[in-house]
This record gives sequence, C-alpha cells and structure tokens, in this order.
Amino acid sequence: MQIVLDPTGRTLTYTSRRGTARFHAIWLRDNAQDPKTRAPGNGQRLVALRDIPQDTTISAANVTDAGITIVFAPEGKTVTFDPDWLEAHVYDQQPDRVRGAMPHGTEPWDAAISTDLPTAALPTLETDDTALRGWLDGAARLGFARVTDGPVEEGALFRIVDLFGHVRETNYGRLFEVRTEVNPTNLAYTGMGLQAHTDNPYRDPVPTVQVLYCLESSAEGGDSMVVDGFACARRLLSESPDLFDVLADHPVPFEYAGSGGVHLSARRPVIELGPDGALCGIRFNNRSLGAVTDVPFDKMETWYNAYRRLGEIVDDPAMEVSFRLNPGEAFVVDNTRVLHARKAYSGTGTRWLQGCYADMDGVRSTRDALAAGWRR
Repeated sequence: MQIVLDPTGRTLTYTSRRGTARFHAIWLRDNAQDPKTRAPGNGQRLVALRDIPQDTTISAANVTDAGITIVFAPEGKTVTFDPDWLEAHVYDQQPDRVRGAMPHGTEPWDAAISTDLPTAALPTLETDDTALRGWLDGAARLGFARVTDGPVEEGALFRIVDLFGHVRETNYGRLFEVRTEVNPTNLAYTGMGLQAHTDNPYRDPVPTVQVLYCLESSAEGGDSMVVDGFACARRLLSESPDLFDVLADHPVPFEYAGSGGVHLSARRPVIELGPDGALCGIRFNNRSLGAVTDVPFDKMETWYNAYRRLGEIVDDPAMEVSFRLNPGEAFVVDNTRVLHARKAYSGTGTRWLQGCYADMDGVRSTRDALAAGWRR
C-alpha cells in the first residue's frame, strides 16, 4: 500500500494490489467516517457541506496500522480511513456511459430462463432468512419472482408484501380483484387476453412492485406471462439505435379516467434512461396511451415505427415466460421493468386473482439488510 500527496494538497493517490486511484481532498473530508461527521448508528452526515471549508486541502497523509490517516487543512482535523472502504468507493476512471445499459445488479432474460426462475414457498420465506435473501436477490436481479404454497384465502397476498415492505394503496384500494365482471371499469376484469404491459403508466411515480395472487383457477386458459422490458429495449437498440432513441428521447402521455373522481395522467418516455444512460424504466401499455403530441412532426412516423417494433418484440414468444397460476400461488414483478400479461380464458369455470402494489426499494433494502447480518 502506498499513498502520494499532490503538492497542492488537493488530491491523494492511493496504490494497492488492486490498482491505483485518486481521491480529492474535499471528497475525503465530506466522506470522513469519524463520529463528529457521521452518526455512528446509521452513518448519516452530521454536517452540511457549508460546514466544511471550501478551500479544504490535505496537509499530511500517512499509512498507519489503523489505516490511512489524513490531516485536513485549514481545520487541522485528523481522520483515519479504512483502506477497504476506500477501495469499495473508488470513483476514479469511471467506466464509459453506455446508452441502454442494464442497471447495476440486474441482468436481462428471455424465454430461456423459464426453468431457472426465483421461486420459493411462502412458509419457507416467512421462516428462513437465507431463503428470503436469495428470493429477494432474484427478484431484484431479474425483476420477477414466484411464490408457491400460500393459503387460499382473501388478503393472503399481503403476507408476501410483509416479507419486504408495505402496500402502496391506490384508487383501486389496498388490493384489487382480477376476475370477470359485468360492465367492468378496466379491461383487466374481462376474460379477454391482454398484451404484455406495465401497470399504471399514468401515475407519477408508478408503483414499482405488483403482486398477483391466485385464489381460483378452474377456467380454461388464462395462463400468466411475463416479459423483460429491459431485454426488449436492448434488442430494439441492437436492431436500430434510431428507433430506440426516438422512444427514449420523447415523453408521451398516459391517461386513466375509468372511474368516478379519478383522472390520472403522466408524461414519460416509453423507454426511460438515467443520467448515465442506463435503463431505469419501461412504460408500455397501449390501453392507457394518450394522443402523442410531444414528438416533433419530422419524427412522428419514426416514433410510430419504433413503438410498433417494440410491440412486436414484446409479443415474440422467444421473449416470454408463461406459466399457470394455481390457487395459493403468486408472482411479483418489478413494474418499472417487467411486463406481464394474461392469455384469454373461457367463460366457464372461474378465475380469481387478487393484486396489490408495493415498491422495489423495500425488496432491495430487505435483501441488503439480510446480507449485512440483520435477522427478523
């Protein structure tokens, strides 16, 4: 381990067996882990940037038995950094930004993953922290996971949400029913087949988790289907960057006004990218798409070509995973990424599911807490 201090004191270069990295003095001071800068219990900052001198530099730096000890000027403050912590937070030589890249910790999938889906029994998830951590990791990595062996009783889906978070209540209530109705307010309540879609694109923000739980399933047909929207977007990008760009660069309106007192709307691109160019969301729901007016005249036909082609990719059987939900079984999807669908079912027999919404931050939080040693 070796450290070299810039003559101005504004940067420090750290070399270890893993390589060489540079750190700015102001960054090191802002990220000091001492108890006067960070709360020992939760790691939250106790000072604002205004409390740190703008002309902060490093006046001395040494490798000690405790780590890397740095003295900051003009405060005269001494802080010791754990080398492992520094190596875990290197920001020097960031990788190039890649438009359409997968978010960190995720991976794309298609129909080939059918036999390797994260699946676990509800009683196991409720009692085995190791099993829950693995299931949550699968849900975060793939945006999809299944649950089996649950009770066949109304409201049982809440037991799944309790594994990682809280129900996101909407105008549909804490839960909604998915079964045939007379004069339905939503096409989801009919027996017709539905194209793979994300839910509630007309909300801002959208619920980021959807849970669908089966209570009855004697009707012929009605198999469930999921499609990785990120994989579809990346396939479109590989085929035609121009078509990908027009869907990512222009917002479009989504609307819902199907029940009294409710008129929801949002304007977002079909393909949402983060500032680093990575995929961060898909909004694909033809039933809720409004009249597109934010696309320039000279790009409108290209936008429709792109939207059509993305729909064709979504409909490609090579992209889908299909399965039948039996009573007591459920699935969870990342609603910002994974499209779900239902094949048509007949008017004989019954098909009854209950659904609710929650959020992906709970999935990741519980997974990471379990990985850090927390136990329920």
